[in-house]
Amino acid sequence: MNIMKYVQIYGGIAAVMMVLDLIWLSVIAKSWYQQGIGHLMGAQPNMAIGALFYLLFPLGLTIFAVLPTADEQGWMKAALMGALFGFFAYATYDLTNLATLKGWPVGLSILDVLWGSLASGLAAGAGKAVHLHFGHVGHV
Repeated sequence: MNIMKYVQIYGGIAAVMMVLDLIWLSVIAKSWYQQGIGHLMGAQPNMAIGALFYLLFPLGLTIFAVLPTADEQGWMKAALMGALFGFFAYATYDLTNLATLKGWPVGLSILDVLWGSLASGLAAGAGKAVHLHFGHVGHV
């Protein structure tokens, strides 16, 4: 087993996830989050915790979306599995907030879950494309 193949898949997923989230959080949805949960937001994001998310989440997409589809020739199943992984991860976060935090906006939660599903699916699809480009990765 060539560890570099895993690193390439992970790197492809991480890069796509970071770029998509950067555009989403700083341009597209910034005002929505400010309006919905601005009173909870810090002046600056905690970059160390953010980095931890961007290290761990792509690992989850690698393990649960791309590697199980290693024998598949296309990228669609990996993208679907990534979207499902994102759906459950983001839904867990948003539903927990809806259940425990006073005034957490339902609309923002729906939007966030949809975004997490889409971004995760795209990132997993990109990871699978890297896998297809660089060759077959065996199961772990």
